Amino acid sequence: MAERTRGITARDEGTEVPDRATAGEAAAGDAGARGPGGRGSGARESGRRGATLDAYRQVLAVTGVALPVVSFLGRLPVAVIQFGSVLLVSRTSGSIATGGAVACALALGQVTAGPFVGRLADRRGQRPVVLAFAALNALCVAAYTLGALLGLPTPALLLLGVLAGASVPGIGPLARARVVRLVRKEGGDARLVGTALSLESTMDELSFVLGPALVGLAALAGHPAYAFGVAAVLVAVCGTGFALHPTARAVPPGGPTARSAPGGRPPLPREVYVVRVGLVFLGVLLGACGAGITALTEDLGASGQAGLVYAAMGVMSAVTGLATAALPDRFGLHARWRVATAAAALLSLPLVWTHSMAALYAVVTVFGAVYAPNLITGFALTERSVPQARLAEGMTFAASAFVGGQAVTLAVAGRVAETHGAGAAFALGSAAAAVAFVVALLARPLRPGAAAPPGSGRPA
Repeated sequence: MAERTRGITARDEGTEVPDRATAGEAAAGDAGARGPGGRGSGARESGRRGATLDAYRQVLAVTGVALPVVSFLGRLPVAVIQFGSVLLVSRTSGSIATGGAVACALALGQVTAGPFVGRLADRRGQRPVVLAFAALNALCVAAYTLGALLGLPTPALLLLGVLAGASVPGIGPLARARVVRLVRKEGGDARLVGTALSLESTMDELSFVLGPALVGLAALAGHPAYAFGVAAVLVAVCGTGFALHPTARAVPPGGPTARSAPGGRPPLPREVYVVRVGLVFLGVLLGACGAGITALTEDLGASGQAGLVYAAMGVMSAVTGLATAALPDRFGLHARWRVATAAAALLSLPLVWTHSMAALYAVVTVFGAVYAPNLITGFALTERSVPQARLAEGMTFAASAFVGGQAVTLAVAGRVAETHGAGAAFALGSAAAAVAFVVALLARPLRPGAAAPPGSGRPA
């Protein structure tokens, strides 16, 4: 295992480039050869689509169908409680400010504890950690919901919100770490790993479409607390299913390189921290857009459509997330990162001057196309850089960076929107995207032949 090169095949030896285009031109040539006619542009395009579908089939062949299903249902509660907290507490307390504060506390609890959960999973294995945290989170979500219904004082609700966030089992990031390990174990190259990450990010996007929808349906049916009850059941049942799935053996506790560095953990390269900074600003962008969408729909007398606007953005993001797997290998990760952040900055600008529901739907749908590619690239860069012995920790930390930026901004951008209007909140998001682009522009990929971080599995 210590000698494993993380799925880089003999064909790829000596050809690794800064963005790990391990399949390189050979994969593009193979894709074109599979199309009818071989060399024509139409044949190459058909071949690329066929290769992409084949890549998704290969990923599902490695994971099985049950794992994506159970991991999707297991991460859905996170979207429910994040989106629904403001609605639940605002309705029970009569104060939007209290709802926002408690929702922020919940998100910050998740951000703070997320890397700890990932580190435990690396050390103890995913199975016992997810089993324990899934049960704990179900209890904490139930207690949080009950506290809101009983009208507990704000300090008590803040504490219950922190506990509900801190006990999240992190199924999304841990699923990424597990699937990457499975693909690498089967000898998959970087293209197949990218396909797996595209599938995982698409499931995240769909969860954040269905989560708000579930909260909205519960509110129409009688009370948003109903959605929280469903969330508690889902995290208990599907979290347990994710923990007990046979693929949990792909990420055993510790690892051959877990003690390869002083202090027991391999060090992280600078690139990991740079990517996390970029993800923080991506979270700021989403938080600011969320506050702006809420404010604008209220100003237009259509606050009930906020969830539908989010859904339009999420659906487009999910579609482009699936399509990301078709990008050619020569379009490396750092180049993708720069293009994706630049597109986010540019496509978010029209939101600043949007003043009607029709325009909001149109602009948000187009803007949604850049979100999944940003997340997929951020997680792919994280996977490329972190040692395998710290992969779960790296994935949860990346997710926490994104959620943290979003959580803090929701409170700040909400005040900005109330004081200066929705356009000001959207402008804050565009500024954050511009900073993310600068971070991506200044980032330097690992040079060919540069020393790999200990335990990464990459050839030095």
